[in-house]
Amino acid sequence: MKRRFNTTGPCRPDLHYMIPADSRLPEAPGLVEQMGYFVVHAPRQTGKTTALRAVAERLTASGRHAAALFSCEEGSAAGDDYGSAQRAVLRELARAAQIALPPELQPPPFSLEGDEGLLSAALTGWARACPRPLVLIFDEIDSLRGRGLLSVLRQLRAGFPSRPEHFPASVILCGLRDVRDYKVASGGDPERLGTASPFNIKLESLRLRDFSEEELRALYAQHTEDTGQVFLDEALARAFEVTAGQPWLVNALGREIVEKMAVPPSEPITAPPPGRDPTPPPS
Repeated sequence: MKRRFNTTGPCRPDLHYMIPADSRLPEAPGLVEQMGYFVVHAPRQTGKTTALRAVAERLTASGRHAAALFSCEEGSAAGDDYGSAQRAVLRELARAAQIALPPELQPPPFSLEGDEGLLSAALTGWARACPRPLVLIFDEIDSLRGRGLLSVLRQLRAGFPSRPEHFPASVILCGLRDVRDYKVASGGDPERLGTASPFNIKLESLRLRDFSEEELRALYAQHTEDTGQVFLDEALARAFEVTAGQPWLVNALGREIVEKMAVPPSEPITAPPPGRDPTPPPS
């Protein structure tokens, strides 16, 4: 299938132009080797899920870990109903593990009965049964709210000393905010989480950066490789100037030029006259 510039959801190498996703988080494997619990944060549409999915796939493929990325977004509607929030998280975790992991690494069935300690019990059972250390990536963790968010963070903190035999060896929390800002995610009241340090086991906090100019050029070069259509140097320099390397804007600009403006593949992409930059629609 023809590859294209992606502006909707995580990138796939068979469908989209993309730079090596895990290269954007070079620190992550080393932190996992330290059995670290750490945070990855960045604004929306920066490529967090794409990068962390690649990290998980590489960790599992190495034969040394069982790594799974899953979204916490379904738990957002539960708010302070921490039992419902945990059940939503566990259902999504089970679904993601079935897709990402071979049968021998998948979790035993999770119990969804009751409200107290559901997440901790499920992760303990999985860590004990899994032949490899677990690495779990809680994507969109800050979509959880109030007591639901607090319950998840407290259970992760309580299980931390039992890793790796009885709890995940490494946990990555991914969201829009650093962990110090999760009180805001609980609804804006600094007292709603009831603690000044909801995740004081954090080893590092990594902010996913934007593309460098070299990475923008490498991304656009993939279009040239697939179609023969050349981006002139002046166009590439202008693209980086107007996007500052923000990943969604880089892809949206590429899509605007080759799909919406439909510059023929036989023609090179040139820089527009001053004041005539193509404007991608808002995300």
